[in-house]
Amino acid sequence: MSKIISVCIPKGGVGKTTIAVNLAASLAVAERKTLLIDADPFGASAIALGFTQNKIKAGISDIFNLSKSIQFTIHNTELKYLHFIPANINSIRLDEKFSKSTNDRSVLKKSLKSIRNQYDYIIIDCPPILTGITTNALNSSNSILIPIRSGHLSLEAVDKLIQFVNWIKDTTNPVLEIEGIVFNMYEKYSKVTEISEKELKLKYKNYILNTVIPVSNLLNEATFYGKPLCLYRINSVGAIAFLDLAYEIICKNENIL
Repeated sequence: MSKIISVCIPKGGVGKTTIAVNLAASLAVAERKTLLIDADPFGASAIALGFTQNKIKAGISDIFNLSKSIQFTIHNTELKYLHFIPANINSIRLDEKFSKSTNDRSVLKKSLKSIRNQYDYIIIDCPPILTGITTNALNSSNSILIPIRSGHLSLEAVDKLIQFVNWIKDTTNPVLEIEGIVFNMYEKYSKVTEISEKELKLKYKNYILNTVIPVSNLLNEATFYGKPLCLYRINSVGAIAFLDLAYEIICKNENIL
C-alpha cells in the first residue's frame, strides 16, 4: 500500500509546488510508482509538468463533485513511473462549487482507497491554507512534508501548521505524522538562513531533513518548459538535490539504510 505524503505549509512563496513536483518526479526516476495530486486550485503543478488546459481530461474537481471516478482523472506524464491528477478548476463558479464540496473531509480519503495499491507513493500538493481541500488532504495522508524558506514568517507558518496537524490527529486522522521539514531556496551563507536554522532546531530538530534544496534559476527555466528539473537538467545541482531528497524519503520509509 502506498505512502501518502501531503506537501503543505500555510504560506506562499516557499516553493511548495516546486518541492511536490520535483520530489514526485525524482521518486519516479528511482522507479517508485508515484502519483502526484494537484490539490491547489491555482493548478501550478500542471504548469510545471507541461499540462495545458486542452491536455486535461478530468481532475480534482470531478472527484469532489462525484462526476467521475478517481481512476478516470489520472494522467500519464513523460516519466514512466509518474502519474498525475490535475486541479481542473478554471472558473470562479467552479472554484466556489469546489470549495463547498471540500467541506466533507472524507471525500479524498474514500476516493484514494480504490487506487492506493497501484502506487508506492502518493504526493499531494496542498494550497497555502489550512481549510477545505487541505483538511481533506491531511485526513487522507500518512504524513506531511513541510517546505520552508528561511525567514521569520516561514517559522511562524511552521508553528501554525504543527498545531493544525495536532488538531487533525486528535479529530480525524490519528496516524498522521511529520515526514520532515525541508529547506527550500537555501542560501548557505545568508545571515537569515543561519538565524532560521538556529530557531528551527530549537523547536523542531527531530523533524529537519538532511537534504536542502539550493536556490536555482534553472527551476524557473524548467517550469517555463513544463518539465521537472530531472528531465530538464539532470546533472544540475538542483536536480541532484531533489534526487537526494527522494532517496532520503525512500530510506526513511523503506528501511534500506
